[in-house]
Amino acid sequence: MVDTNGKYAIETFALTKIFKDWWGRNKVVAVEGLDLQIRRKEIFGLLGPNGSGKTTTLKMLLSLLHPTKGKALVLGGDSRDPKINSKIGFLPEESYLYPYLNARETLDFYGRLFGLSGKIRKVRVDALLEMVGLEGMANRPVGTFSKGMARRIGLAQSLINDPELLILDEPTSGLDPIGTKQIKDLIVELGRRGKTVLLCSHLLADAEEVCDRIAIMYGGRIQRLGAVGQLLEKSDKRQITTDAVSDEVMRKIREIIIASGCDVKIEAPMEKLESFFIEIVRQAQQQKRPTSGAVNRVDLTDEDITKTVSDVLDRLVSTDLSEAAKIEIDSPLKVESVKVEANEGLLENLTATVEPVKIEIEKVEPKQGQAEIENERDKVKEDLLDELTGAGEDENA
Repeated sequence: MVDTNGKYAIETFALTKIFKDWWGRNKVVAVEGLDLQIRRKEIFGLLGPNGSGKTTTLKMLLSLLHPTKGKALVLGGDSRDPKINSKIGFLPEESYLYPYLNARETLDFYGRLFGLSGKIRKVRVDALLEMVGLEGMANRPVGTFSKGMARRIGLAQSLINDPELLILDEPTSGLDPIGTKQIKDLIVELGRRGKTVLLCSHLLADAEEVCDRIAIMYGGRIQRLGAVGQLLEKSDKRQITTDAVSDEVMRKIREIIIASGCDVKIEAPMEKLESFFIEIVRQAQQQKRPTSGAVNRVDLTDEDITKTVSDVLDRLVSTDLSEAAKIEIDSPLKVESVKVEANEGLLENLTATVEPVKIEIEKVEPKQGQAEIENERDKVKEDLLDELTGAGEDENA
């Protein structure tokens, strides 16, 4: 089944997942009869409490779980198709990273898996490290990262292939308020650039600020779906925001509203805690206070932040993917059989008693400097990555 009109990035038909017990009996209905359409170039929020079926739905969309019933189309086809899954970026709920690789090597490794050339990988890795605020820790093993820092690397790896569809499962989990705002700014900018983003979260404030439409799941079913503004609008209420006015003006406004038969409540507006928090950190940064965590630039205006995110994304797509190295499969090796003559004295020689030989070992002082040792270690890591991802790639492409 293929989506021929290309209207939807994701479309499901009665998608169902039932987990069974040891005896094959139905135990848990995680997702039931899910009919969902997510348009291309849309930021869509899949919301719900823990256990509502959000993550199970994502795993079925990515073919990590096989549905009990129903069908899912992703980018017009089956997500198991390599041509389709190469256009998908995925950030799982938990970031699974190799602890002994540093941040730069981690992103380079995922770039190799997508068959990106060395030139493209270097440009994208540098841009992504800058985007997530970890360029100063590029050579630090990710096993020493905090959960929030590991989350940033996980987000960066989900963007290494410049995906057409980005699926994010709890992207702000473990992030501080500044990192959370940066992720939301990035999602908004990706939406402006025509990317489709599926955001799965139980943090409602995140989805409210960035999503075009949302669906609220409970018990494996969609309970409500629609545009954020339409779902949250209170049509029976009105809100008026003004600059500070005198008590006399407030009294007249109150009298006019009461005379019309309506109740009125007048109070000073409250600043959001996120905005207040970021302002305090901005002041600390202006005082040049040191930090051992991720570098978050909050001393920029909203316009500067938007431009910075846009510039980083420009760098991600500036290289020509046609230059990507293609992994070629060598022709099968020809194996020639060799006739071996029997050697009757071989067994006797192998089992003969040999006098032990005393070997004197001369102690050799190491001649390599620390820089040479580090270079050798880096070369071993690079050779290992080549073996894992295909040694036929041309690094100079």
